[in-house]
Amino acid sequence: MINKYLKIAVVMLLSPAFANANEHKHAHNNDVTPLELIVYKTPTCGCCKKWITHIEDEGIVAHSKDFRNIGNIKTKYGIKPNYRSCHTAVSRNGFAFEGHVPAKFIQQFLSEEHPNAIGLSVPAMPVGSPGMEVGDRFMPYNVLILFKDGTSKVYAKVKSYEEQF
Repeated sequence: MINKYLKIAVVMLLSPAFANANEHKHAHNNDVTPLELIVYKTPTCGCCKKWITHIEDEGIVAHSKDFRNIGNIKTKYGIKPNYRSCHTAVSRNGFAFEGHVPAKFIQQFLSEEHPNAIGLSVPAMPVGSPGMEVGDRFMPYNVLILFKDGTSKVYAKVKSYEEQF
């Protein structure tokens, strides 16, 4: 008799969890496939790992690939030396995201039409950008949109730490 009541209690306690899980599952079934990036990086780069954590925290699925030298990958995707940083992420449809580009700008860019673009870049490694946090220090920076002809223009200006999220 006690076992029967215990089973009923367990079912009643777990029912809301299952109901919420199913609601969550159904909500995602209506969405397109999740945003996934392949991240090309060197095996020892700590800031790359922190940036991957940032994009994953923002709902992007990251698959990292370690290489000793990723210069060839940057060349393959048309990233000129003056736009380069420590890692290169590539979307399923071939757009490149060079360096510490905040996840929100990757998501925004991929939701828009950019027929002549190859992707976005945050050249160098600005202090305070995602993955480059150093205490409360922050250096304003620009996110650049890179074009097939080798040119760029400012896609977004990031003036404060909070604007990255």
